[in-house]
Amino acid sequence: MKNFTQRFFSSQKKLCVLTLFHFTFLYSITIAFAGGLPKPYTPHDNIALDCGSTNNKIDLAGRSWFADSTIFLDQSNKVSVILSSVTKGNSIPYKTARLSRSQFTYSFTVTPGPKFIRLHFYPSSYQEFNRSNAFFDVHIGGYTLLRSFSPALTADYLKSEVFAKEFCINIDDQKLNILFSPDPSMPDSYAFINGIEIVSMPNNLYYSADDDTGFNFVNQVNPYRILEKQALETVYRVNVGGSSISPAQDTGMYRNWSEDDEYLTNGKPSVLPVNLSINPSFSVIPNYSAPIPVYKTARTMGTNKTVNENYRLTWEFRVDSGFTYYVRLHFCEFQKEITEPGDRVFQIYIDNIVAEHQADVISWAGAKGVPVYRDYAVMIGRAGTEKKRNLSIALHPAPAWRTKYSDAILNGVEIFKLSNEGNLAGANPDRIPTIPHQNSLPPPIRPKYNSRAIFLIVIGVASGFVALSAICFLIFRPKSRVEVSSSWYQLSCKDYSSMDGSGEEHSGVGKHSKNTCSPENKKWDLL
Repeated sequence: MKNFTQRFFSSQKKLCVLTLFHFTFLYSITIAFAGGLPKPYTPHDNIALDCGSTNNKIDLAGRSWFADSTIFLDQSNKVSVILSSVTKGNSIPYKTARLSRSQFTYSFTVTPGPKFIRLHFYPSSYQEFNRSNAFFDVHIGGYTLLRSFSPALTADYLKSEVFAKEFCINIDDQKLNILFSPDPSMPDSYAFINGIEIVSMPNNLYYSADDDTGFNFVNQVNPYRILEKQALETVYRVNVGGSSISPAQDTGMYRNWSEDDEYLTNGKPSVLPVNLSINPSFSVIPNYSAPIPVYKTARTMGTNKTVNENYRLTWEFRVDSGFTYYVRLHFCEFQKEITEPGDRVFQIYIDNIVAEHQADVISWAGAKGVPVYRDYAVMIGRAGTEKKRNLSIALHPAPAWRTKYSDAILNGVEIFKLSNEGNLAGANPDRIPTIPHQNSLPPPIRPKYNSRAIFLIVIGVASGFVALSAICFLIFRPKSRVEVSSSWYQLSCKDYSSMDGSGEEHSGVGKHSKNTCSPENKKWDLL
């Protein structure tokens, strides 16, 4: 009995240890997928503001959002109001908003340096504030981020209920003021905001270092540098060949990475390789440049050399006309066939202009499995009154003598709009026409007549009546059948007797030589 008891408790102890191990393992996996692992970068300023809220909240990813009621809003302005909004789901910060028909300011105390500033919008009708009447400007210091901006038109264009605008601005002082001003030229206009993020970034993540010689300005002679006085707007951030990456899964800066499928041009073959064995080695660029999944997935052209040499693997991105754009392309070679410089060499086209004649990722990185990126600037001009244009990024194999594999690879894309004399504001999208409800019927259309049409109708009816009467007279006249010309009758008899059902002539009197000229058939032939 004693041995049995010892064995029982021993087995129970092992079971508890095993259970604890499984629980710890599953918990670790859950934390990893939830973005709970330590990030490569920890921002000095990490402010998430739930505008219009009176209580601090925590979102589904575990991030804290602070109420704006007392701390950050400039209290010198007393006309702003707080209204709640009912949204689909329980997403923060889109459940509340701050709205005003007069200008209002948010004031933050931050550390000097470059910041991400994200403005969150849920364009809805908030009681007496009509959705379509929101037109306003947003300014930070000497920068105009938005001008006569319509969140409703933007959401309709994006086909999304909610969206965020992300900007990069270098803050010299410890004071950051964000000014919202309704457009006075629009009737019943007002300004609103649902959420604000302010997140520090590394000094040289996007801005050029002092000793930086610059990068390629497409179709220009001189290199380009991103100066601290410039403001940027993030227009696209894409994980090429992989799935979307949420802000909580970023490298500590809460950036959002989308999939590339909707930007890839149709009808072109491509392959999606995945790295399952090599852990990226960040020996060339910082490990916070992009999340690791960006460098473990990619899109290539495939192994068919003949097909690859006759097309370009192309993505197209819709952007505002009249601005210079900063394009960052992320690369990492991880396929087993690519091991040496020269194995995969390709050309890069930006806006249909060659930006790189011989792109060789292994040569850039120095080894396989080492992430790198390349920066480019391109000017997207304005033709006439066009608001937007396509900015294309295309890859094509280098000449066969230059590369072992006629292929190309891309892992990630970031595209930023650069301020033009402090201005980042583009035009609002055009209003999308409303489609009538399927059950609604159009009003009946009455036909329009004129005197000429009526006259022609009467003449046509009368002419038809006369013609019909003449035909009836000729058919039913008693003597018409015996007065028919015999020559016509004989010709008719020849035709019927010399042709079969297929239309071929026969000279004999076999089964195809039915005598249609017999007296009993005469009446039928004449008719």
